[in-house]
Amino acid sequence: MPRPTDWTREQTLAALHVYFQLPFGQLHQRNPLIRQLSGWIGRTPGSVALKLVNFASLDPQVLASGRAGMSNASQLDKTIWIELNSNWDLVADEAAYTYEHYGSQHGIVPGADVAEEVPEIEEGKIVTALVKVRVNQARFRRAVLASYNGCCCVSGLAIPQLLIASHIVPWSMDTKNRLNPQNGLCLSALHDKAYDIGLITVLPDFTVCVSKRLQDVDLDEFTKLTLSKYHGQRIALPERFRPNPSFLEAHASRFEFV
Repeated sequence: MPRPTDWTREQTLAALHVYFQLPFGQLHQRNPLIRQLSGWIGRTPGSVALKLVNFASLDPQVLASGRAGMSNASQLDKTIWIELNSNWDLVADEAAYTYEHYGSQHGIVPGADVAEEVPEIEEGKIVTALVKVRVNQARFRRAVLASYNGCCCVSGLAIPQLLIASHIVPWSMDTKNRLNPQNGLCLSALHDKAYDIGLITVLPDFTVCVSKRLQDVDLDEFTKLTLSKYHGQRIALPERFRPNPSFLEAHASRFEFV
């Protein structure tokens, strides 16, 4: 029987939503999002921060980096993590809904966590289906940029306004992984466009492959310096949510790199 101090599924899902949005280095009790959620669910900031670190202990990419977290993940944490990796969008939507439900009890409108990216939320407009899509896209962007610490994984560019959370498998082609940061790459606007039209790809071994069209010796210097030179280079991997090799292979195959 659950103890009164045990985390509920709803509290755990709300914490998972926050986990998606924060870089690993911000999983501490002083973080404003963590402090806000702690007030909503009646737990201490330290308890919420620990829950997020426990999620990190379940992430293979975090483990591979040598930061295993506190290794105190509960059975509920593990169950939700397994569900997440079975159907990412379903669980991410449930987590977002639960987070918004707690927020609404404290006067926070749904989608307020990404209001800066979705002006309709800030303006208090009704959340239509189109606005909901934009909210989900903004949340995906935050999760991807947080994983890559706000740097383009090809060039290292670190100006947020020039960074795109690129879907590996397009939004329209996979309804179960639209919100999955493992289906994303943090790319500069230039590299995002090149990736989107198949001038570059990232192979399952995490190396960049540049189209033969961009390997011509007669290309202009700008193209050589910004695109061609990255052929064969390994991308900077994220702290967590490493891109899924099967998604990378699907992109490479679609543009006939493999």
